[in-house]
Amino acid sequence: MVAPPGESCAAYHWIVSPAGASAPPPGDADDSSRLRAELAESRERLRAAHEELSFEVSARMHAEVELRNLAEALEQRVAERTAELQDSNERLRRYAAELARSNADLERFAYVSSHDLQEPLRAVASYTQLLARRYQGRLDADADEFIGYVVEGVTRMQQLIRDLLSYARIGAADADMEQVDTGALVDQVIADLSQALGESGATVTRGDLPVVLANASQLRQVFQNVIANAIKFQRDEPLRVEVTAHRTGVAGTAGGRDAADEWRFDISDNGIGVASEYAERIFVIFQRLHRREDYPGSGIGLAICKRIVERHGGRIWVESSPGQGATFSFTLPMDGPGHRRADLPA
Repeated sequence: MVAPPGESCAAYHWIVSPAGASAPPPGDADDSSRLRAELAESRERLRAAHEELSFEVSARMHAEVELRNLAEALEQRVAERTAELQDSNERLRRYAAELARSNADLERFAYVSSHDLQEPLRAVASYTQLLARRYQGRLDADADEFIGYVVEGVTRMQQLIRDLLSYARIGAADADMEQVDTGALVDQVIADLSQALGESGATVTRGDLPVVLANASQLRQVFQNVIANAIKFQRDEPLRVEVTAHRTGVAGTAGGRDAADEWRFDISDNGIGVASEYAERIFVIFQRLHRREDYPGSGIGLAICKRIVERHGGRIWVESSPGQGATFSFTLPMDGPGHRRADLPA
């Protein structure tokens, strides 16, 4: 209803609702309030979720920055370490090449020296022996003794030079590798030492021995030197020497074959034995543990064995106690230096 012209609207503060209209029911007002409250609560939850998400995004971005920095630092460190390793490897390569040249020069020097020394020493030995034959007993006792010393010294020097030449020859040239039946090889060594074995009353036995890829002449020298040492250093009781071999490593499948990669040879005796503190010294060239008067020899036999075995890619050692005998063991690669398979004989 509209107020008549000239009259205040305040007089008509009541208003007549349109026909058919009515005020909202009390329940609708409660729903509206609840909806507003839920909306406000949802907005608050969204705001909190937004803040939490923003925090997580910020933290992740910070973590990514730190990770990127760490990755860059790691890459830098790897690059520096790689450069250091390359430099170290280059130095090692130079040192190895220098050492190889030095060893080759030393081997050539030992070979040439020992070879060239033989001729003048042979002349000295000949004239000394001639002097001993012609004048022994014609001079006084002191002269005979002195001549004997000279002859003995020259003979020993000749033996030392021959041994040094044998030692130098091992590395003078590459050894020819072939399939070697070590059983037959040991039989040949036993036959060669038959006189010494008979005189000493010693017995040598062997088990089944494998076929290996090796230099036959050098490997034969290893067996001969070790067995000859056993004969030399035997006790009062009869000597017994046994030669055996077995494969080392853990059995498994690697392309249908065992994972074992070495043959181990054991040469055991019941001789005088070796004290443990000398287990490495006996393989050093010209090292002796006994007086020459008690046990003859130059002290080079085991050094030659060590050199041969190592040039074949193996290792050699002794397990022993004084008075309990000794077991000399050495290994050879299963496939040999040429990477060929070696097996027990059929």
